[in-house]
Amino acid sequence: MTGNPILEVFKIKDLRERIIFTVSLLVVFRIGTIIPIPGININALRLYFSSLRETGGAVLTEYIDFFTGGGFSNFSVFMLGIMPYISMSIIMQLLILVFPKLKKISQAEGGKKKIQKYTRYGTVVVCLLQSYVVTIYARHIPDAIMMSHLAYSIIAIITVTTGTMLLMWMGEQITQRGVGNGISLIIFAGIVARLPAAFYQLFSMVRARELNVVFVIIVLAMFVGVIALVIYEQQGQRKIPVNYAKRVIGRKMYGGQNTYIPFKINPSGVIPVIFASSVMAFPLQMFGTLGVQYRWMSDLAYWFRPTGALYLSVYSMLIVFFAYFYTQVTLNPTEITKQIRENGGSIPGIRTEKIESYLTRILSRIVLPGALFLSAIAIMPTIIQILFGFPAELSMLMGGTSLLIMVGVDLDTMAQIEGHLKMHHRDGIVRKGKIRSRNL
Repeated sequence: MTGNPILEVFKIKDLRERIIFTVSLLVVFRIGTIIPIPGININALRLYFSSLRETGGAVLTEYIDFFTGGGFSNFSVFMLGIMPYISMSIIMQLLILVFPKLKKISQAEGGKKKIQKYTRYGTVVVCLLQSYVVTIYARHIPDAIMMSHLAYSIIAIITVTTGTMLLMWMGEQITQRGVGNGISLIIFAGIVARLPAAFYQLFSMVRARELNVVFVIIVLAMFVGVIALVIYEQQGQRKIPVNYAKRVIGRKMYGGQNTYIPFKINPSGVIPVIFASSVMAFPLQMFGTLGVQYRWMSDLAYWFRPTGALYLSVYSMLIVFFAYFYTQVTLNPTEITKQIRENGGSIPGIRTEKIESYLTRILSRIVLPGALFLSAIAIMPTIIQILFGFPAELSMLMGGTSLLIMVGVDLDTMAQIEGHLKMHHRDGIVRKGKIRSRNL
């Protein structure tokens, strides 16, 4: 069946409802980034952050705004964004690896729900801590608070914590009832919503001759190249052939088929970038907000500034670490080997007892170049932008991290839509219903 691919998407009732549901919650998220916390003077905030941008002191603010969709500088109900939940999810996954008791709970029946419950409780604790730090930051903004500090602190902590928990719930609902990964889509929506203003600022700076038009063309061409490279890398995979022997169960014969295990070059997708950014965002927010009160915090914020060498080095190492970490969680060679053996499968040329070590070796060889590629793409545009003198806001929104997140989330969402279309025997939205993969 052929036709307009967009119309085909909306002809399927289930898929249409999922898309409308997803877009509706993302609109709620965007509205929430504008609604300020009760007791905040919006005009005072605008004057303060405007003066920071003029003096070049808004790097940390722009970095936090990057992940909250502008909610931080608005002191909105969603000013912490979804990052506290991501940070707590990382902590919980690490705790499961460290503590055998937690690992046993996660593997038991209903264990995932228990771990999810612990993660939510931990998210509340992280939100309370971060929201309290934000109230301290607000006290040092001239005329920003229009009520007593105690009353504002209580209202702000409750409002911001509730806002993050609502975002967490919205992300889960999008994943279950919408299309794509809800948490990733929320971050994606925050980045995309701020791009028009960033391009307008770029145009204004070129017109005012604050930026050289030749440099701008070079950087924009580089962005297009980065997008092409990311798409090319995301589709690459190594196919591991698996043969299943025929088995007779009752009066029926099962098996006897040849298939393969698709190991992608970057099995974890854009998750390492999001995880690494989340880990770096937490101390940066603490240093940046408390730096107005404590000098040593201000010094730490300077050394860990997003455009500094220390930050870029640690950020790159975290991307590599989380690439291995998340791959181990989602593609455990031990579990894959167990499933192959239980179903009477074998890998040609590999002895049964060597399958696990073989898969581990293949994954290690695949993940390392994929992780290094992610790190290089994440920091390369930032370095070039610094050399060309791009402002902080443009550097964050048009840098490698934003491109990786946008392309990765877009590919994942498109793949899910493709799956729904195929279930209903419809043509896909790209390449006649098939998002092609490169075989290695």
